Amino acid sequence: MKIADLYSLFIKYGLVDTDTRKVRKNTLFFALKGGNFNGNKFAEEALLKGASFSIVDEIKYQTSKNIILVENVLKTLQDLASHHRKMLNIPIISLTGSNGKTTTKELINAVLASKYQTIATKGNLNNHIGVPLTLLSMNSDTEIGIVEMGANHPNEIAFLSEISNPDYGYITNFGSAHLEGFGSIEGVVKAKAELYDFLKKFDKEVFVNPNDPIQIEKTENTKRIVFDKSIKFIEANPFVKLGFKSIEIQSNLIGTYNYSNIAAAITIGNYFKVSKEEIKIAIESYIASNNRSQIIKTKDNKIILDAYNANPTSMRAALNSFRDLKSTSKTIILGDMFELGGYSDKSHQDIVDLVVDLKFENAFFVGENFKKTITSYPKFLNFDDLKNCLIKQNIKNNAILIKGSRGMALERIVEFC
Repeated sequence: MKIADLYSLFIKYGLVDTDTRKVRKNTLFFALKGGNFNGNKFAEEALLKGASFSIVDEIKYQTSKNIILVENVLKTLQDLASHHRKMLNIPIISLTGSNGKTTTKELINAVLASKYQTIATKGNLNNHIGVPLTLLSMNSDTEIGIVEMGANHPNEIAFLSEISNPDYGYITNFGSAHLEGFGSIEGVVKAKAELYDFLKKFDKEVFVNPNDPIQIEKTENTKRIVFDKSIKFIEANPFVKLGFKSIEIQSNLIGTYNYSNIAAAITIGNYFKVSKEEIKIAIESYIASNNRSQIIKTKDNKIILDAYNANPTSMRAALNSFRDLKSTSKTIILGDMFELGGYSDKSHQDIVDLVVDLKFENAFFVGENFKKTITSYPKFLNFDDLKNCLIKQNIKNNAILIKGSRGMALERIVEFC
């Protein structure tokens, strides 16, 4: 089936699903494949659950007239999204970066949604499947689209840019994340800057943080919209407070590193003529969730839970910000950072050395990588060993920073601290 014909069905029904556990009535079910699953096997089940059509790429599963055979289901989904994007007469903002992508995207959406009908990437569904699904969730009521793009290998951002065809772009930062896939910091910069390359090629515009020299360098001869000069950092104790056009904005985000994320949302809102009063309300109403820089008050302690992800850059930023927090007693609990490849040993030792330099009174490290480091602070190979130690320690009246990669699941610590 040609994309134009499939698009006619999409326009008629307006829904796309890829998981039979969440199939909606009258949806188009795309039978995607993965390393451990074959969506083709669920084509008939999707129809029984209410889907109008199932799209498969193995002929033996084309068992009814409502099952459409294509050469490759994933490519068809991507091509359909790209076609739909061309039909949408709306501005689309794409963003990527090593740290803070999802928080920045949520802030931008909160600000713009105060004036416009917006659709933004849900959660961090920012890959070769998530980006097409985000685009296909936009409709005739959508006035601005916000698309988060993630990558852990070269050429992925370029590919996602071709699909989403953004009018504007923003890169949060360039840090030491996914070094295993990118090979080096230089590889990270080159890969993330693929968004700049796309925007420059089509004479589109880029939002730029003037305090980031890499952003300035990589956007030379590109149409730049620099952060509004009236945005001023006031404090982060623990929540970020800043000034903008004679008003103060008190966010619910912790850490000085979130200042640039907020500044980006303010700049973009201001560019799209959202009033400063609406921007203030939107920023102050936004509360982080899903283990991203959450403040949790337990019976005994105040916990800063930042356990959604971690890499050397974000870990350093969190530690430096936590050092500046006004609190008499502080404890840090750090878990392994993943996807660092050959940089792993040095990166973990560097973080341990930073903790020593910052003179934290209490520090605990957990995971195979931190276990290999040299330090006098307690180290644990696994979570259970850490848990047993913390229960015996019975920490009270402390500010506790918990940070580690998602696979460490350090949010479990909250139950006994």
